[in-house]
Amino acid sequence: MTDSATQPATPHCSPDTTPSPDVPSGIEADGYAVPTLRRRLLSMLYESLLLFGVLFLAGYLFSALTQQHSGLMHRHAMQAWLFLVLGAYFVWFWTHGGQTLAMKTWKIRLVDAHGQPVRTARAVARYALAWLWVLPAMALDWGLGITGWGSVALLTGWIVLWALAMRVMPDHQFIHDRLAGTRLVSVLGK
Repeated sequence: MTDSATQPATPHCSPDTTPSPDVPSGIEADGYAVPTLRRRLLSMLYESLLLFGVLFLAGYLFSALTQQHSGLMHRHAMQAWLFLVLGAYFVWFWTHGGQTLAMKTWKIRLVDAHGQPVRTARAVARYALAWLWVLPAMALDWGLGITGWGSVALLTGWIVLWALAMRVMPDHQFIHDRLAGTRLVSVLGK
């Protein structure tokens, strides 16, 4: 009989529950279940709805403080401000429990490569690397002068390829998580 205090915590299930059918067939060696692509993308969709309010308030605050009377006035400063607000939002939540509100709803947690809570430097690196979801397609868009639906198609295609790349990764993590030394794990049963 083993002492439960010496057993590693398994956030995907408690002793009273069994893993959900949503958990992929493989559980990593340290006991963490990997969330499915579907749950990750639904979490991101929900996150974008929540962030609409955060960015609206941050944009309003910027406009009021700079007395912005036109959308073109101080637009680059506003973009930088919103980038920093997004970064502060994600870094704070990732370093204080490993979950944003959307991640809590979809029972996903961010940990480092060893299953430990994420520290600030690693969270900042993950935030910066997560922009690889869109920046290459946007740069290609700008460089080739693509506009309209062509731009939407290019961005959508890039995002789909980026998301599907996790399926061929040995640990089923996104590329930016592998580069940042982080990973997403399921916290089903909590």
